Amino acid sequence: MAHHQILIIGGGNAGLSIASKLLIKDRSLKIGIIEPSEKHYYQPAWTLVGGGTFDINDTIKNEKDFIPKGTTWIKDAVATFEPEQNQVTCKSGDKHTYDYMVVVPGIQLDWHKVKGLKETLGKNGVTSNYLADYAPYTWDLLRNFKGGNAIFTNPNTPIKCGGAPQKIMYLAGDYILKNGLQPKSNIHFYSGGGIIFGVKKYADTLNQVIARYKIQTHFKHNLVEIDGPNSKAWFQNEAGERIEQSFDMIHVTPPQSAPDFIKDSPLSILEMDANSGTPCQPGHHTPSFMGWVDVDKFTLQHKRYPNIFSCGDVANTPNAKTGAAIRKQAPVLVENLLHVKNGGSLDAKYTGYGSCPLVTGYGKLVLAEFDYDNNPMETFPFDQSKERWSMWMLKTKVLPWLYWNRILQGRA
Repeated sequence: MAHHQILIIGGGNAGLSIASKLLIKDRSLKIGIIEPSEKHYYQPAWTLVGGGTFDINDTIKNEKDFIPKGTTWIKDAVATFEPEQNQVTCKSGDKHTYDYMVVVPGIQLDWHKVKGLKETLGKNGVTSNYLADYAPYTWDLLRNFKGGNAIFTNPNTPIKCGGAPQKIMYLAGDYILKNGLQPKSNIHFYSGGGIIFGVKKYADTLNQVIARYKIQTHFKHNLVEIDGPNSKAWFQNEAGERIEQSFDMIHVTPPQSAPDFIKDSPLSILEMDANSGTPCQPGHHTPSFMGWVDVDKFTLQHKRYPNIFSCGDVANTPNAKTGAAIRKQAPVLVENLLHVKNGGSLDAKYTGYGSCPLVTGYGKLVLAEFDYDNNPMETFPFDQSKERWSMWMLKTKVLPWLYWNRILQGRA
C-alpha cells in the first residue's frame, strides 16, 4: 500500500495543471496521479478536425511527456473510494492512501443511452466529434455532402464544452452556403435544452448565425434511437412523443454523466429524493441526480470530507464544463488545499467563470465568457459577442499552443 501527501485522480487537463501548480508552490510535496490512459488529448480542437481545418494527430500526445517531474504516475484506474479511511482501491487491487485527495477524472460519454448508436457510429453517415476516432469522419461526411438532411444533436444532460454541438453545425452551415448547397439542404438542430445559449448577449448573435445558415431549431427534443443503415433517427419531445427524422449525415453529441465509479461512491452529491424527501444514496439516483462530486461551488472543497477537493467536469459546480473553467478553478483549488493543509482558511473563491469559443463559420468566432449568474466576464476591450477573425486565430493557433506549453505546466 502506497501513501501520498496528495493523491490526484485523473491525469487530464485538471489533474496535470493542478499537480504542476502545487509543485510550483511547494516542490517538496509528494504527489501521486492515478491515470490509466497512455495518451493525452487536446479535445477542443476536435471541432476543427471535424470542420477540416486541424490535423487530428496534433491533438494526441503521450501522457508520460506531460506528467510533472517529481510526481508518481500510477497507471491504473480507481475502482472504489474509502474516504473514511483516506484510501482508494484501484482496479488492479492496489490500495493507495492519502492526506489530501483531488478528484478530477472528467466526464463519462454515455453512448449506450441512445438505442442503436454504438452499432452505427463512424459509418452510415453517423459521426461525433466527441471521440478522436470519429472527428475525421465528420469532415469526410461534410466534404462529400451533396445536399439533403444534415442533423446535429445536443442531449438534455450536462456536457463538456456545451458549445461543441453548435460549433460543428455552424461550420457545416458555412460549408454548405459557400458551396452553393443551401437550396437543396436542410440543417436541423435537435436540442434537449430549451434555448440556444444561456447568455442573451451571445444568444442574440447566434440567432443571427442560425438565420444566415437557414438552420431549423427543435428545442426540448432528445435523441433516443438511431438506425444507421436506414438513415433514420428518433427524438422524444417534452410531451413524450417520438418524432422520426431521416438524415443524410448526423452529428451526435452523446448524453453525458459523472463516471460510474464516482456515481456509485460516497463522494457523489446527496440530493433530496423528489418523491420521499429523503437523501438519495449513492448508486440510487433520481434522473436529476447525476452523481457529481459534491463540492462547495466557491471553494471547491468537498461538503462532507474536508481533505477532498474537486473541480472540472466531474464536480457539481453549476458552470459550463470547459477547459477555460478548469483554468480558473485550478488556482482556487490549489490555494485552498494548501491553506487547509497548513491550518489556514478557505480564502480563494471561484466565480463560476466559463468560456465557450463559439466557432460560427470558417474564420469567425464569438468568444463567450460568463460567470455563475450568466453575466458576461469578458477578457478583451471590445464587444466579444461580435464574430471576429482575431478570435478564430485565438482558437486555432494560440490556445492549442498555450495548452501544451503553459497550461499543463501550471503556468497559464
